[in-house]
Amino acid sequence: MRLLPQRPRARLFATSLVMTAALAACGGGSDSPTPTTPVVEATPASLTLEKIGGYAHAGGLSSAEITAYDPLSKRLFVVNGANASVDVLNLADPTNPVLLGSITAASIGANLAAVNNVAVFNGIVALAVEANPKTSNGVVAWVRASDLTVLGTDTVGALPDMLTFTPDGSHLLVANEGEPNSYNDVLEPSIDPVGSISVIAVSGLTPTASSISRTVHTAGFAAFNGQEAALRAAGVRIFGPNASVAQDLEPEYITVSADSKTAYVTLQENNAIAVVDIASRSVTSIKPLGFKDHSLPGMGMDVSDEDSGTNTNSGSALIKIGPVPVKGMYLPDAIASYTANGQTYLITANEGDARADWPGFNEETRVRAHCTAGLDPTVFTDAANQIFDSNLGRLRITSTPNGGNDGKNGAGQCTELYSFGARSFSIWSADVTRVFDSGDDFEQRTQALPNVKFNASHDNDTLDGRSASKGPEPEGVTVGTFGSKTFAFIGLERVGGVMVYDVTNPAAPIYTTYLNTRTGATGDRGPEGLTLIKAAQSPNGKPLLVVGNETSGTTAVFQLNLTY
Repeated sequence: MRLLPQRPRARLFATSLVMTAALAACGGGSDSPTPTTPVVEATPASLTLEKIGGYAHAGGLSSAEITAYDPLSKRLFVVNGANASVDVLNLADPTNPVLLGSITAASIGANLAAVNNVAVFNGIVALAVEANPKTSNGVVAWVRASDLTVLGTDTVGALPDMLTFTPDGSHLLVANEGEPNSYNDVLEPSIDPVGSISVIAVSGLTPTASSISRTVHTAGFAAFNGQEAALRAAGVRIFGPNASVAQDLEPEYITVSADSKTAYVTLQENNAIAVVDIASRSVTSIKPLGFKDHSLPGMGMDVSDEDSGTNTNSGSALIKIGPVPVKGMYLPDAIASYTANGQTYLITANEGDARADWPGFNEETRVRAHCTAGLDPTVFTDAANQIFDSNLGRLRITSTPNGGNDGKNGAGQCTELYSFGARSFSIWSADVTRVFDSGDDFEQRTQALPNVKFNASHDNDTLDGRSASKGPEPEGVTVGTFGSKTFAFIGLERVGGVMVYDVTNPAAPIYTTYLNTRTGATGDRGPEGLTLIKAAQSPNGKPLLVVGNETSGTTAVFQLNLTY
């Protein structure tokens, strides 16, 4: 995920906020609790999404990103990138969230630039805070949810981008992305920090804690330095100019197995997942994700916004979803995990991301611009015509698939084309073997929406606007289990809305529902952070899905209506 440029910082709420509802320390009137039989949750036949509330944040663009909920105080914490802060909302009435105050990066410490992520466990809030400059080490700030008292900070790696608690609350894990400020730029000397995962052992996480015991460890990638050739051969993209493996790997998002023993970390630009053993605080392996074959039936995509003509370099937009001779790099952003048949499975939102955000290096190009000598006719059928903009010519691809490889033969003709993202979600086994991909389902299901044009971006309502570049662009994912069924919720960053699939059988997910609450170029746009609130913790007793919409700067509250 990429945070947009920050706007002026909001002031810290002037006074300490007081918890509005007291929690009973021990309930009931019996001295000897009566043993109870565990309640077996009913299994729904299906579910639908219904928007019941929302909040428009100050700052507009980028003012609602990642969300986290504290059921004890009924407070929702929303990263406001525009104001370099976290907005705190009272969610006691989910139909009418109310702003209580904000926590700014500046209030946490000097030389801190932005809050990038938020997580909550048992009344304690953890914030990932980026330093100024971003290449310096950031911090984790610990905050009491009930009154926003800062209980301390810990130094972590450069550009802490995401953090999450283990299910048992014994550790907090932080993905330190370690992006460079430039690559070999003469005007801005390059600083390229290493990527890492901070593994923080914690205790004393209680709603009234005045202090928390923390010990910071680092799971780094230094042990993989010198293994560039082997990693590239396996399919891990190591391609930053002059970067070591530790510098090139950029942790993005983390999920933790249900037993709190293993973490899985997306290395987005590297098209890989790192596996972390939490007990030893070490990276045990780096797993390449491989490539999606878009030439297969059901795995196609719409690759042009000028595809109304035949073999031309000019034309108008037309919906044309189909197989194409292109390989998709998964490049996932968010990752979630769940258990099925006693095994751990991973779900990735295959957003795609190019290294094009800083001076000195830009891998993003288009097929026609990159393949100036054309396509290799021994590889591509109808190669002379495929290069036209009405076909593949407009598609954005990488000029650097891996290392120094440019995907061309000795005559300069392109022999392979790699696009960004897979326009899908995928399910992987614990050893990171793919067991399912949703293919072109997102594009097929969004081609005839009444409220937004096909493949429109989050900042316009232009037909085919994103067809040449990552399509619907799935970014966020979360999972929820109800009875014996597990559902995945995937946010589509560009066209908008949340797709829901029954993933109980990891090899054969079933489409369930989709809700998009934008209206053309207005409404909720750019879903990024998704938070599922189960009924037992929900302020209204119903399961909720809270979505931070980055582009519109709105937080949407969806109710999950289960049918039995």
